[in-house]
Amino acid sequence: MIVWVNGAFGAGKSTLAAALATRLDGAVVGDPEGIGSALRTALRGHRCEQPDYQDYLPWEATVVSFIAGLYAYTGGPVIVPMNVLGRDRALRMLAALDACAAACHLAVHAEPAVLHERIASALALGEDPRRASHIRAYRLRRPDDYLNAARSWPPAHGHVIDTSTLTREQTLTAALDHLRQGEPTVCAEPVSGREPR
Repeated sequence: MIVWVNGAFGAGKSTLAAALATRLDGAVVGDPEGIGSALRTALRGHRCEQPDYQDYLPWEATVVSFIAGLYAYTGGPVIVPMNVLGRDRALRMLAALDACAAACHLAVHAEPAVLHERIASALALGEDPRRASHIRAYRLRRPDDYLNAARSWPPAHGHVIDTSTLTREQTLTAALDHLRQGEPTVCAEPVSGREPR
């Protein structure tokens, strides 16, 4: 099983991913953040440079290969905490991952005021205060992007967990309850008789 945890900055993706890894036997967290950082570094100042690393053509294929490779190596589950708001990109990636393991798409949601409060009060944003301030400012600009996406596709192609008023344990329980149901949560056509892996 591959569990993609989508959602805005501050919604609880990393927290939920880490908690799931402690409760799903043999699970690992495959965070693709480093892939984006590597692409940004490699292409800084290049004519192909993009403002968002998810817009680099190699990003999508590299992330899918990384997650699929982790699953093949470990046998899963692999939990992926990554914000992917573009509908077509997210569904392509989920469908590609579903070809190698049952892919579940969880979208963690939080109301705008909650997101802003969590981002503003986050402590682990980097050791350098200047960098931490830059990261915080960037994240505070992004909730509207998430909310625009959330109004359209995630509810139809994933399982939404509203973390606005839930504790971490309640969020984890909601996610585990959904995963135990074994229902497909991606757009891809289900394979008859397949059990979650």
